[in-house]
Amino acid sequence: MTENTAPVELPSEIEEHLDHYVAAFNAGDADAVNSCYTEDAVGVWEIGNPLNGEARRAFLKEFLAERKPTIDADVREAYVAGDTTFLVVDWTMQITGEDGGREHLRGVGLDVLRRVGDQWLYAVDLPFGEEHTSTR
Repeated sequence: MTENTAPVELPSEIEEHLDHYVAAFNAGDADAVNSCYTEDAVGVWEIGNPLNGEARRAFLKEFLAERKPTIDADVREAYVAGDTTFLVVDWTMQITGEDGGREHLRGVGLDVLRRVGDQWLYAVDLPFGEEHTSTR
């Protein structure tokens, strides 16, 4: 078996979705971030506690307002099958910790996107697909 080290090439619509998501996230714009999800999307920001609907939207709004996060994301792997895409994403994030200091997080996200009309939207957002780390 050979290892593929070539950069992941995504369809331009998926790249645009990711760029929009990161920009909205870093701006703290909860409405714009939530517009990147399907109506029935599931977010799993705490393992074992999936959120959807209003609970998912409210969690994101509160997280963005209270933790003031900034994120960088790089797609490691992408698999597109018709109107569904599976992404493996390496990400780093800075958030305001409970003590007011900045905390640095990193992890590997496992995301499923679905094409809805002419745009790609998150159907499943699992940012901690691998053990995450936190440092100060």
